[in-house]
Amino acid sequence: MFTPNGPTPRELAVQALSSTRHGYDLLAPKFDRTPFRTPDRVLEAVAGAVAPLGPFRAGLDLCCGTGAATGVLRRLCRERVTGVDFSEGMLAVARAAHSGPAPGTAAGTGPDVRFVQADALALPFREAFDLAVSFGASGHFLPRERPTLFAQVHGALRPGGLFAFPVGAPARVGSAAYWRLWGFDAVMRVRNLLWRPPFVMYYRTFRLGDVLDDLTRTGFTVRLTPLTALGTGPDGSPRCRLVLARRA
Repeated sequence: MFTPNGPTPRELAVQALSSTRHGYDLLAPKFDRTPFRTPDRVLEAVAGAVAPLGPFRAGLDLCCGTGAATGVLRRLCRERVTGVDFSEGMLAVARAAHSGPAPGTAAGTGPDVRFVQADALALPFREAFDLAVSFGASGHFLPRERPTLFAQVHGALRPGGLFAFPVGAPARVGSAAYWRLWGFDAVMRVRNLLWRPPFVMYYRTFRLGDVLDDLTRTGFTVRLTPLTALGTGPDGSPRCRLVLARRA
């Protein structure tokens, strides 16, 4: 699962026994050499689906981590891109990765890029963005926190602004993937019962039906589009869908 230059088992164990924030501070220097980074093919599939819905002036990369999606927003947004994360370690890597001009552009062109340390449940923005995206962060929010999270994104978007994020198809019940995810979540629940501070990361708490209901109650108009570039399952259904939630 990990490259030779990725984190060692000891480093992963130390991370897992830390708080969520401190764990990512520790993992940040090697995060992009783990399977936890969002794959480029997912980023490109989302970019291809979102681009025709623009143009966009300002974009928000919510829970940006090391800035994998920031590069996508730099292509989609004309004026400004802001990455937000609560881990200063992850932000340091993101700042280093995006300190120069975007690939294929000259210095002084393209949107301004900045990174802000903030909690996604208390965003320091109001009607500042046309587009918000998020990748790989859903498991860090408990179901009871989702309404607050979505309300924060709703408030950070301008009227008519778009919140886009991919959601993978659930693993088939009884499959190897199903039991791997179930086992991971079970281990994390036991860990958080026995050890403090908690490390919040669950794979099976972000159920699409519940998510759509929470978005609608927050005031978004929601639709789904299949990300066909990511393939289909044995029954022909898409392996991944893109949630497009628009502030009315």
